[in-house]
Parts: sequence; structure tokens; C-alpha cells
Amino acid sequence: MAHVVVASAERTVDAPADEVYRYLADTQLHSRFLPPPFYDFRAEEGGVGTGNVVRFKIDFAGGVRELRMRVTEPEPGRTLVHTDTGGSGLVTTFTVTPHGEQALVNITSRFDGETGFAGFVERIIAPRRLHRVHDKELARLDAYAREERAQ
Repeated sequence: MAHVVVASAERTVDAPADEVYRYLADTQLHSRFLPPPFYDFRAEEGGVGTGNVVRFKIDFAGGVRELRMRVTEPEPGRTLVHTDTGGSGLVTTFTVTPHGEQALVNITSRFDGETGFAGFVERIIAPRRLHRVHDKELARLDAYAREERAQ
């Protein structure tokens, strides 16, 4: 029986929520915030918002995996969801909440984990590693927002 693995990170970003959401919704701009282990990012369809398809590689847990993600907006201006089209069950949700003149941004990823002993190890290690990756992405997003506000 597969288990769902969940990892998340949250940070206050120094920009209004509508600006931060716009940065995340623009798939080409969003690629600037992705830290290693993400690479070879490209948009296949669309540009901003619902219906986009993005493809990238991730070097994670000792292997390289290419992911193709469909972007949807269940709550335009607040929530973006990237869903793997390849059957891994990976879903990453970006939630942007106004927090005064700033934005509170949460990134949560869920995916179907392995079974057996490999799954046991994965449930221990993957959430910590993925949390660090999301935390770095949020730090890059915040740095970009600060640069934009300074101009």
C-alpha cells in the first residue's frame, strides 16, 4: 500500500499578495525562483495562469526525474496548483495570502510514496529534503520581490 508523502514550507514575502501571486503565476518568471535540484525548466503551453504546462528535471534522492506539470488556478489570485501529468501523484500547491503590505506564501507538495522499506525511508527523508527545497524557493521569491520593490 502506497503512502502519501507531504512536505511544506511557509514564508512572509516582502511584497503585496497580488504582486507575489503574479510572480508565481508567470511560469517563465517562476522558474527563476526554483533552486537546485530543479533544472532544465521550460514552459510547453501557455504563459501565465490556468492551462499552462511546464516541464523540468529534478535531481532528488539519488536520481533524476523529468516532470511535466499542468498548472491550474482553483482560486485565481490566491492558489496555484501544479499537477504531474505523468502519474507520480505529485501535486504542488502555492497559496498566497495577504498579510498587511506583505504576502504569506505556502508551498505544499504531496506525492504517492514507495511501499515497503524504501517507502519507510522515503517518508522520513523526503519531507525534510523537500521542505528545504521549498524554503530555498521562498527565499529566492522574497529576494526577487525585494529587488522589484527597490526599483
